[in-house]
Amino acid sequence: MFRSRLTHSLEVAQIARSVARTLECHEDLAEAIALAHDLGHTPFGHAGQDALNECMKNFGGFEHNLQSLRVVDVLENRYAGFRGLNLTFEVREGILKHCSKKNARLLGEVGLRFIAGNQPSLEAQIVNYTDEIAYIHHDLDDGFRSGILNFKNLCDLDLFNEIYQNVIHMHTSVTEEQILNETIRRMMNVMIKNLCDETHKKIKQFNPQSPDELRQMPPLVDFSPLMARLMMQIKKFSRDFLYQHPRIQAMSNDAKKTTTALFNFFLKNYDSIPVSFKVDEQDTRERVIADYVAGMTDRYANNYFNSTNP
Repeated sequence: MFRSRLTHSLEVAQIARSVARTLECHEDLAEAIALAHDLGHTPFGHAGQDALNECMKNFGGFEHNLQSLRVVDVLENRYAGFRGLNLTFEVREGILKHCSKKNARLLGEVGLRFIAGNQPSLEAQIVNYTDEIAYIHHDLDDGFRSGILNFKNLCDLDLFNEIYQNVIHMHTSVTEEQILNETIRRMMNVMIKNLCDETHKKIKQFNPQSPDELRQMPPLVDFSPLMARLMMQIKKFSRDFLYQHPRIQAMSNDAKKTTTALFNFFLKNYDSIPVSFKVDEQDTRERVIADYVAGMTDRYANNYFNSTNP
């Protein structure tokens, strides 16, 4: 599509900083978590992750949240005094949006909240929601720009239709692209404001006195019930009209084949992997291959695949 992991992460960071500032949270922490949250994502997004997880099913599996943490803890090997980037506990914990208890037990202190069922920091909770706000809106934008979506089916969305009608009433001599941009911009603003208002109410209601006390509470970052319903409507719409569209399904199938082919190629040509990825003697060849393939961009993966499959 039109977005990449980089542009998406920048959008999430921008929204997360705004929400953190409004709620008087730690802006830098929210930004750091947002910028790092998708570092471990494979080329081709979830299709690539599914394929790589299948390739790794007998070697510990693959999950992009865990891989994001692995990137900052292990693979970024830039300093003489320590491995990784030496990030704070709060940033590392916030990067892990999801984690099974089985995997959490292998992560030490940073995995404890998944075992105990506690909450992460407010900043991590903020990023979880701003990630969703960013991707549901840019998926609609990308879907329209690609020609898969149009105003007729987008207006089936209650929130989009309400704002769209206001936009075309106020602006009569503008292009379709301007109408779309204005509508999506206003949708995002409505969601962000709702998130800030509802979260502020919950913070005031529960009144946590320390970060540790906050961890024992229910999630404090949330939408209103109405906005949560509208969010679910958009997600279902995107699944039905965009993610399951034949063009997208064809792209996903090609992505899975490319990812699997690259993994198998490096199994037979392990010496082709740069030495910089072979940072730990305890890592299996399969894990090193997964690291290398996961670090590719879509374009690099396609080019490498085409060069090895003339």
